[in-house]
Amino acid sequence: MDDLESEFNLKVVLVCFKQCLNEKEEVLLEYYLDGWRGLVRFLNSLGTIFSFISKDVVTKLQIMDQLRSGPQQEHYSSLQAMVAYEVGNQLVDLERRSRHPDSGCRTVLRLHRALHWLQLFLEGVRTSPEDARTSALCTDSYNASLATYHPWIIRRAVTVAFCALPTRKVFLESMNVGSSQQAVEMLDEALPFIERVYNISQKLYAEHALLDLP
Repeated sequence: MDDLESEFNLKVVLVCFKQCLNEKEEVLLEYYLDGWRGLVRFLNSLGTIFSFISKDVVTKLQIMDQLRSGPQQEHYSSLQAMVAYEVGNQLVDLERRSRHPDSGCRTVLRLHRALHWLQLFLEGVRTSPEDARTSALCTDSYNASLATYHPWIIRRAVTVAFCALPTRKVFLESMNVGSSQQAVEMLDEALPFIERVYNISQKLYAEHALLDLP
């Protein structure tokens, strides 16, 4: 799943997040990052509206790919292994970015926050009536998640950009799994897996006091 310009398909993302947890409920980074590559395709398919997020996600994916192919790659098979290694070896900047500005813990935290926004947004689309405004759903989800971490000028620009989102029907059809109803059914299946991965990651980061990394 290296080509971030290829066509998005929601089913591919579903498969990745299904495979993301092993029997010990560890978050396997290979599938987590592949799931995000699929979500980047989704963001790109909507035009420039989400470029402020997708560009940042691509940068974070590149950082994680370097860590996962580097000399310490055995510590980056799962989120749990990565946190244990980086925290245990003081490889995380806890108060300000200095010696370890691009630690795996900080990088995945940014992906984790963005995943929460997408999860809330897609859940809103899934459960909303046919005439619901996707721009309002997206804005509400953003305000409940990512907006907390963005300065006012970015928040303002983002909410204006959301106004360009297509109708709910067109939005669902852009997921390339058939009709809008079929897309809703696919979201029914996919979102619990994404939510489970998010919740396990959230708990892990909270236990190690990593939720507010600079």
